[in-house]
Amino acid sequence: MSACCQGVDEVFGEKTARHDLRRYRKRGPSRQTRVLLDAIRREGVEQASVLDIGGGIGAIQQELLAAGAAHATAVEASHAYVRVAQAEAERRGTVARVSYRTGDFVAIAAEVEPADVVTLDRVICCYPDMEALVSRSADRARRVYGLVYPQDAWWVRLGIRVGNLVLRLTRHAFQAHAHRTAAVDAVARAHGLEPALRRRVGPIWQVALYTRP
Repeated sequence: MSACCQGVDEVFGEKTARHDLRRYRKRGPSRQTRVLLDAIRREGVEQASVLDIGGGIGAIQQELLAAGAAHATAVEASHAYVRVAQAEAERRGTVARVSYRTGDFVAIAAEVEPADVVTLDRVICCYPDMEALVSRSADRARRVYGLVYPQDAWWVRLGIRVGNLVLRLTRHAFQAHAHRTAAVDAVARAHGLEPALRRRVGPIWQVALYTRP
């Protein structure tokens, strides 16, 4: 595991993965994920390829496959989430349409094929080197690039600092990160993407969608 992904399996382990899967089966995608999915569907996904970075239990993969996407590639640092996502794909009969990679996307980006649609749903806040993550993932987006990440607000930054303190006190190596919206946007634009949507969802999250001209 890359040093940038230290502690991921502790925080995002089997218990958390199964809890998230139960919630997804009962309620569907979370509110912010639904906003992202709706924006992507409006761009069209019929026969599209999807690259879902930090794909978790596979909600985005499954929803876009159901909407007409041809194939999805999931890159996830948590081994438990990959296992749960694969089991859910098998249950839904879509496992042949999803490829799984376990590891730090930045470290293996050169081995990952570009896709029509690239998504990072609540992933940027888990990664210290935002510029590397956004640069390499943006380069993989042929047509649509979608992000969910924390709002650039003082209360969000304070919450992350408090959460990180709790993690350190409980001897967890994982730490969350608050990256400036303007900095994320600048990197995406520098890689040829143009903003199509930015929307705040609740007090914490924002959804950003970019398209390639």
